[in-house]
Amino acid sequence: MKGTWLPLAVTLAIQAMVSMALLSLPVMAPVVALALGVSATYIGLYVAVVYAGAMLASLAAGAAVARFGAIRVSQTGLVLCAAGLALCAVPSVMTIALGALLIGLGYGPITPASSHLLALTTPAHRMSVVFSVKQTGVPLGGALAGAGVPGLLLLVDWQGALLVVAAVNLLCALVAQPLRKTLDTDRDAQASLALGNLAQPIKLVLSHPALTLLAGCSFVFSCAQLSLTTYLVVYLHETLAYGLVAAGLVLSLSLFGGVAGRILWGWVADRWLGARRMLVVLAGVMTLSAVATASLLPTLPHFLVLAVLMVFGASAVGWNGVYLAEVARQAPPGKASIATGGTLAFTFLGVVLGPPTFGAISGVFGSYRAGYLALAIPLALCGVVLLRSRRLAQARATR
Repeated sequence: MKGTWLPLAVTLAIQAMVSMALLSLPVMAPVVALALGVSATYIGLYVAVVYAGAMLASLAAGAAVARFGAIRVSQTGLVLCAAGLALCAVPSVMTIALGALLIGLGYGPITPASSHLLALTTPAHRMSVVFSVKQTGVPLGGALAGAGVPGLLLLVDWQGALLVVAAVNLLCALVAQPLRKTLDTDRDAQASLALGNLAQPIKLVLSHPALTLLAGCSFVFSCAQLSLTTYLVVYLHETLAYGLVAAGLVLSLSLFGGVAGRILWGWVADRWLGARRMLVVLAGVMTLSAVATASLLPTLPHFLVLAVLMVFGASAVGWNGVYLAEVARQAPPGKASIATGGTLAFTFLGVVLGPPTFGAISGVFGSYRAGYLALAIPLALCGVVLLRSRRLAQARATR
């Protein structure tokens, strides 16, 4: 485990920074929407553009990691996120869309790159917990955005807040530089970067049924995760009459629930349940949490609202580590980054389609409650499919 700590610490910090970059604009969505004269529901389109870029970048990540190394690819991702945030600080819808694309291109390669490092340095029996700890960077970065960005708005305008987050991403890229020589020793300067390689991760996933199933489940789970994190502040502000700072704090605490959940679920999966059964349990918890969130009322005590949303965060934000560790296990030897990139293409597709669909449903019914209720249906179906596949796998193993 000793040789795992440095790669784990580095990948955790990088993951947190790009996650903070991604969620900074959604956290201040009501303020930005007012400044631009558009509806806050359009934040779903912003997230869709981000993840469209992330999906494309994740497919190219395996080849890029092979040629340049995981640290260099991660540094490039941080710089792209910083550039995207700077563009988003320009008060123009089109410029913000371009900035969103750059943030996505920076965000997409981070997980395949970190999976490459951790698959090489982590013992098989520790993978769920190590990958889960690394993936706490996603809710940790979101929590930093939820807690820090509304506070920044009290000191500077929304453009200034975005530029501060951009500067932090650039600083992280500089801090990672001394580690490149140590951690990028397996790079191959002759590795191909041909455009045809973009299809390789998808082909790998579709040729392995276990990877295909995991990719499909991640599509549904990512819809739930990003619908929660993208719209929670707006939901609390507009439906439950929370102030913007208070709503951002609730989002932050919900994401801290995701931090705890990622570590807990990874430990439980490694020690007792196994990854497949753990994912079945999480699908059930997400289903119930989505229904409970849709049922929240302004008159409910704050601690009860917070409890519901922390459970939702622990499950909807906490599944990724167990899932990514299982992808690394199921991947052919030496192809963890390629398999991760392929499955993440499906994950990001769920994010591209999920928030806009959530926003559209909420707009049609005139309530964000309808969006959260709609989430429960595919989540429940996903749990059933996972449970059925696990039983079929057990039946084959006993023949």
